[in-house]
Amino acid sequence: MNAPCSDPADRRYAPCPDYPPSLGESRLLTDEELNASLECTLRSWDRTTDLWLFGYGSLIWNPGLPTLEAMRSKVHGYHRGLYLWSRVNRGTPEQPGLVLALDRGGSCIGIAFRLAADGAMPHLQALWRREMAMGSYRPAWLPCVLTDGRRVDALAFVMRRDVPSYTGKLHDEVVKAVLGCASGRYGTTLDYVSRTVAALRESGMPDRALEALLERCRRGI
Repeated sequence: MNAPCSDPADRRYAPCPDYPPSLGESRLLTDEELNASLECTLRSWDRTTDLWLFGYGSLIWNPGLPTLEAMRSKVHGYHRGLYLWSRVNRGTPEQPGLVLALDRGGSCIGIAFRLAADGAMPHLQALWRREMAMGSYRPAWLPCVLTDGRRVDALAFVMRRDVPSYTGKLHDEVVKAVLGCASGRYGTTLDYVSRTVAALRESGMPDRALEALLERCRRGI
């Protein structure tokens, strides 16, 4: 394997034998595949009722679509973590980045966004191009408890464990290598994680495990 940040003059980064990973060939989903995935996910939606989206990562600080309401919320059965190799948005095929995903077990606090039914489809199509570009997530309707006590089914993007881009548990050395190197069409992994940590804290729901990971792994970067 090649060492990350291969410029020998750059001494900030130590080689990591487990990075970059061998992920094999990758491809973006076609417009037809994206549309089919979206239509399949929306089969239970009547197209007249406002729908909810559950944001646990970049959707918190950059939802990218107009919403009628945003409220802290919690889902059970899934937790947030850097479980997805990003070969487009926050990295490249040669030096993949990391982004957050929901994986099985535990619970997760995030922001639930209410999207108006009227005119929702163009925004959902844009969301699909952003989140489902490589089909690494499984769109799912998750029971979600809002802070005012309401219970809604919110659309969320759950990690698929059957794809090569699923990271599993990573050592700090790998995360540090990624934070030091990886950058994609939307910017660096370091910026992504830093902005998410800041947004979670500003929203009154700090993710202390993610904060601690960032603090450990960005030292010296």
